[in-house]
Amino acid sequence: MAAEEITESRLLLAEYDRIKEEQKARIGFRDNLLYFTLAASTAILAITVQSKRPQLLLVLPVICLVLGWTYLVNDEKISAIGRYIRDCLGPRLTELSDARDAVFGWEGYHRSDVGRTTRKRLQVAVDLFTYLAFPMASVIAFWSSAAVHPLLLIVSVVEAITLAVLTWQFLHYAER
Repeated sequence: MAAEEITESRLLLAEYDRIKEEQKARIGFRDNLLYFTLAASTAILAITVQSKRPQLLLVLPVICLVLGWTYLVNDEKISAIGRYIRDCLGPRLTELSDARDAVFGWEGYHRSDVGRTTRKRLQVAVDLFTYLAFPMASVIAFWSSAAVHPLLLIVSVVEAITLAVLTWQFLHYAER
């Protein structure tokens, strides 16, 4: 066998390395989105309080919608990469190697611990609070202010509806 020979196992291992790099990058990006959302939300609230312009509260849902959707898409891709490794890549390499145990065992093992379900539920609660409850509270605060004008009211209702859609998407992906 030549040192430079391309085998199916080598190709699959190279694919594994690449998708794990992608997964790692997406995890870092997703986690930073949460911090950035909190920083941006705090800044908007501070500016709103200092300027005494409650209509600025309507910026918060826009920020949370865009960043929340980006967070959700990245989270889904992170999970999809894990499923692909567990369901396709790992079994194929196990078959090619004649290994007794599944290769990439960590991909399944870390999902089987007792506290995983609780952690996942708590993470969904944090995500819903950050990207949905908090911006919805700002819409409600706007509705309660004296700054409600017809055009801004329409904008706020559209934001509330899109927040409801994003909530449904978070819950839909959480079921998986």
